[in-house]
Amino acid sequence: MSPTKKPATAAAPRAKTATATATKAKTATKAKPKPKAKAAPKQDPRAVSATVPPQVDDALAAIWHAFKSSGDVDARERLILHYAPLVKYVASRVATGLPASVDQADLVSYGMFGLIDALQKFEPVRGNKFETYAIPRIRGAIIDELRAMDWVPRSVRFKQREIEKALADLESMLKRQPTERELAERLGMSMHELHEVITQISFVSVLALDETVSVGADRGEKVSLVDTLADKGFDPSTGVESQETRGLLAAAINELSEREKIVVTLYYFEGLTLAEIGEILGVTESRVCQIHTKAVGVLRGQMTEYD
Repeated sequence: MSPTKKPATAAAPRAKTATATATKAKTATKAKPKPKAKAAPKQDPRAVSATVPPQVDDALAAIWHAFKSSGDVDARERLILHYAPLVKYVASRVATGLPASVDQADLVSYGMFGLIDALQKFEPVRGNKFETYAIPRIRGAIIDELRAMDWVPRSVRFKQREIEKALADLESMLKRQPTERELAERLGMSMHELHEVITQISFVSVLALDETVSVGADRGEKVSLVDTLADKGFDPSTGVESQETRGLLAAAINELSEREKIVVTLYYFEGLTLAEIGEILGVTESRVCQIHTKAVGVLRGQMTEYD
């Protein structure tokens, strides 16, 4: 007899059960997809670049990259030219609080050193705009240079600004030039203290000789300050001759009569008119004129003899 096959028949249902379980597992795996990772927000690749500051165009970005990556001299010069208007802007703002004698071109030259220093020390990786970083450094370079050239103590400069501000405020309120007492009260100091401060300021005030000033009755004519200064230089020989001439003239006047000396003295040294001299002497103007003419003739003759 052939052997029975029942064990194989019993294993078949088990195989079908395992196959069904595997199929269900695959179906469950497909039914539950893995969650997708959230996409990172888009970011400007130059915002955190080590060589390029943010918010610059492509052409300027290439120049920045060449300068910061390899220290290219040509790129450095092109950056200086590009940001030069920034220096002029800062210099014009600083110049508004300075005297007119300070040349704005000098401020621009001082500020260029600040710009160059800012280009060297700027770190684009921090994500700041270059203008935001450079403006304070340019302004600081200008102020540092002005302070280095100024021999006046800062306390005196501060007092000068306080007085100028007080004068402007009082003129605005009073609609006229304030008195010294009003200015002292405004500053909260005594008259003696005010005079001391004004004296200190007067010693440090500097004016440019080529600066123009308004002259004339209507202040319409402009002349340079140097043209308004008196020429105190003289030739020593001319001074000796002038002194000798004055001595001879004084001796000649002493030889005149009493009335002639009075007329000459009052007319040439006191500046009185002939009519006023006549009232003093109790004579008419015509008589004074005669005395004057005679005295001048005598003096002219004596001075001619001395020559």
